[in-house]
Amino acid sequence: MPLVTSIIQKIAPQIGAVVVVDPEYAFVGHITFKNGNKACFSHSKLNINGFGSAEIAKDKAYSNFFLKHFGYKVTEGQTFFSNKLCEKIASERNIDAGFNYAKELGFPIIVKPINLSQGRFVTKVYNKTEYYQVAKKILRITPGFIVERFYLGNDYRIVVMDNEVLAVYQRIPLCVVGDGKSTVLELIQQKSEYYTANGRKNNIDTNDFRIKRKLKRQKLKFDSVISKNAIVYLLDNANLSSGGEGVDMTENIHPDFQKLAINVTKDMGLRLAGLDIITDDITMSMNNYVIIEVNGSPGFTHYAAIGEAQVKRVEDLYFKILKALENEQMYLPPN
Repeated sequence: MPLVTSIIQKIAPQIGAVVVVDPEYAFVGHITFKNGNKACFSHSKLNINGFGSAEIAKDKAYSNFFLKHFGYKVTEGQTFFSNKLCEKIASERNIDAGFNYAKELGFPIIVKPINLSQGRFVTKVYNKTEYYQVAKKILRITPGFIVERFYLGNDYRIVVMDNEVLAVYQRIPLCVVGDGKSTVLELIQQKSEYYTANGRKNNIDTNDFRIKRKLKRQKLKFDSVISKNAIVYLLDNANLSSGGEGVDMTENIHPDFQKLAINVTKDMGLRLAGLDIITDDITMSMNNYVIIEVNGSPGFTHYAAIGEAQVKRVEDLYFKILKALENEQMYLPPN
């Protein structure tokens, strides 16, 4: 059963709520609170954020525009579109214009879809050939993509709910550690088996073109044997949903970053948010950072797989969400 569904079913009786879940996949459900309020959920999406704010957070370009307007440091980048959409909206920001902009920023750069989630197709691109290959892949499934500057630093997610930071973790890109005898492919299979055995969904896709490209850049192949304790990174983006790993930093985050995350969440009109940032060290006072994106419906399945303390934090978070939904003012139509 999906993590969110199981947690909601566990917590609901504690507050006298009744939950009805779809019997086939258990991804969606309906909650009736004891005061008569009702709410629905789908995967990790609940009614906690307003529709408009959630939609803007979902769109990386719009989100960056407003964040920059409010004075936050955001990734430097521009949005480009398919030729068909460019004709429709009378824009010259097509795939070729995107390449010219990439040259202005200077390679390597990041190319990512404008509105996909879980790090899908987010790619570090080093040259013209790679740029066009990635941009064309993205445009086959979505009408636009973002070209942005590549930033050095550590990748963190800060989860905020109603003026409170509830979870913080560093996200480390998918990697394997050599044992001196196993090939890259065997190490990936071992990691996949470990994730499955520990209740974490295995999203490592060995057919992902980014993995093959990353290995090639390191002069490695799937059948290369990795020396003992050597770390081989397989992706550049650090999403846990792409096989990355989380290191809990909740107890160590500096108050500067707590304040940043709470203010960003408020300014974006959200109550629940996952703020993704790059900075050198989240435990130190804030002197340099850049916001990658704001997620209005952050998932916690992979974070909860870190350990029991993380499961407890996720349960506490959903308890707060359910209580907030229960106490929301309902609209009553006039008699």
